[in-house]
Order: sequence, then C-alpha cells, then structure tokens
Amino acid sequence: MRILATLLLCAAAGMTSAADLKVLSAGAVEPGLAKLAEQFTRETRNKVKILYATAPQLDRRLAGGELADVLIAPHGVMNEQLRRDRVDPETQFVIGRVGVGVVVRLGMPEPDIGSLERFKQSVLGADSIVYNRASSGLFLENLFELLGIGEQLKPRTTRFATAEEVLEHVINGGGYEIGFAAITVIRQFEPRGLKYVGPLPEQIQHRTAYVAGLMVMKEAKNAKDAKESPTEAAAKDFLKYLGTPAAKAMLAGVGIE
Repeated sequence: MRILATLLLCAAAGMTSAADLKVLSAGAVEPGLAKLAEQFTRETRNKVKILYATAPQLDRRLAGGELADVLIAPHGVMNEQLRRDRVDPETQFVIGRVGVGVVVRLGMPEPDIGSLERFKQSVLGADSIVYNRASSGLFLENLFELLGIGEQLKPRTTRFATAEEVLEHVINGGGYEIGFAAITVIRQFEPRGLKYVGPLPEQIQHRTAYVAGLMVMKEAKNAKDAKESPTEAAAKDFLKYLGTPAAKAMLAGVGIE
C-alpha cells in the first residue's frame, strides 16, 4: 500500500542515500508508532530508531542535553522543550490520546467499574492496587485523593516506574490485585495472562495527549542561511506521515484516539 505516494517527495532531487532518524518517544504510543516507523522505512528507505521512555525519564534525558530528530511526548514535556527552543513550534501537533485502563490477573474476578461509586468500592475491596509513577500514575494518585480514598489505599499501593513493570507484577502477583495502565500497553500484555476489564469510568477518565515535533539545535534555528540536511528533511517527512489519515487509522486500531 503506497500511502506515502502523494505525500513524501524528496526535498533534493536525485537523493540516493537514506537518512537515519532518532526519535525520542513516550512509551504509551509504542504499539502504533513502531508499526508506523516500519511502514515509513519500507516506503522511504529512511531508518527510524525509536527510544521509548516514560514522561519523567524523557524529562531527565532532555534536561541532560540529549537530542533527537523527532520528539513525541506529553504536553508538559513538549512545552518545556518549546520554551527552551529545542522544538520547532511550527511542526508540533497531537498524534493521539491514550486513556487509562483497568486490569486483573487472568482468572481473577473482574472488578465492577460500571459507575464511579462501584469503581470506588471495587478499588477499596482489592488486596492491593498497582500503577506507575509516570503520567497515568500521577493522575491516579491525585484521583484517589480527590475521591477521598487516598489514605485508605496507601498501605495497599505498589508503584513502578513503567506500565510494563506494573503489568508484569500483576501477571506474576498473588492475591486480588487491580492494576492500572495505559490502554495501549494493556493490549500488548493481555495475551500474556491479563484480563483487560475496561477503561476508567468516563467521568474520571484521563486521556494523555501525545505531541510530536521536530527537534532542532538552537544554532541551526538561528542561522538564516542554514541549509536543510537530508536528515532534517526526512524527519519532517516522518512527521507529515504521522498526520496522514492512514497513520491515524493505524494508531486508532491500537487504542490511540
């Protein structure tokens, strides 16, 4: 399927060498982004190396001076890079949003999350709850406080750095545990011994928006006569590709709205 046929035109006619792109990305979009990168490489011969991390990890890496050609991150991380002139504001756009889902180990009773009140009672009735310390985990921590059950849950709460660690713990855990993670990551792990119960009740659902943008070196940005490199051109093409209807459909298929 030639989904790039009318979109991706080489910036330099006759260019024969392919570019190697580095992408720094939030892990929640990995299920769809990995497939899109493979398709992009097949269509253009430009290779895409994606390094995944949680929002806090991205913050630390970027604060340490790490650069990439493309950044895909939650708004908070992206806004900081825009403030520091490390992302071209004209290239940024939201590629999709990911909600929070509820899981239990396969074979365990499913918690009733059909309403806010039943959700609260189900969470309070669990032996333990498990979630991460990234974007969705920070939201859940505040949510439980707002619902008035934060103090009751603290002794029974286990947290990990990533959603993957959360789900591994639930799969291999004991007792009646309820886990929370990005829906995209849950779908990846479900065949390994998880039961996806469903999304959080709509009135308390939290969807993290993931924004893509072209990373730039400040020196290059300020150089009026700077010539666009093949890598920069390929990075812009990759961003354009992420915004195509075909790409959006692929992302939607793995839970990225």
